[in-house]
Amino acid sequence: MDKKEQKLINEGKMLPLMEEFYTIQGEGFHTGKAAYFIRIGGCDVGCHWCDVKESWNADLHPATHTDIIVENAVKLAKTVVVTGGEPLTWNMNYLTQNLQRRELKTHIETSGAYPLTGDWNWICLSPKKTKLPLDPIYELANELKIIINNKHDFIFAEEQANKVNEHCELFLQPEWSKKDLMTPLIVDYVMQNPKWKISLQTHKYLNIP
Repeated sequence: MDKKEQKLINEGKMLPLMEEFYTIQGEGFHTGKAAYFIRIGGCDVGCHWCDVKESWNADLHPATHTDIIVENAVKLAKTVVVTGGEPLTWNMNYLTQNLQRRELKTHIETSGAYPLTGDWNWICLSPKKTKLPLDPIYELANELKIIINNKHDFIFAEEQANKVNEHCELFLQPEWSKKDLMTPLIVDYVMQNPKWKISLQTHKYLNIP
């Protein structure tokens, strides 16, 4: 990588783009809504159950001019979801400012493990035990989504819920490979603790990206 390209990446004017696609939001508060997904490569959070491990190594994904990413999104969508990998590894200011300038809503899915950059209409915080969120994002999160892989994750969920703002939507989502085991536990837990809602990976049930 030459110095010019590195400068553009530092400024957020180029990003390691893994994939981009128009689909239906499958998880959380905005389930069922059409959205353009921008998946950015690079992540060191290291969730053992991650279903997009090919996103972890940013070097595998070409640095793409952010202006091109914006133009592709504008053609199809009114809402953009930036995900990863861990998108906050990179500077999100230029991307979000230009998307919003074109009247697109900007959503992010993040572990919160890096400082928040970008202007967001919706922040979905999905904390991971392996690398916890930085404190400032808790107050800004619109949605807290905890992946339930085992019974201890319910304890972790409550610990994280105690840190977010009072208006934050709370979701519990079964880890996909253990959905048959964990979903009944989540159902029971939500019925006993109705501040929580259930999130399912409906896009996988629908067999769409």
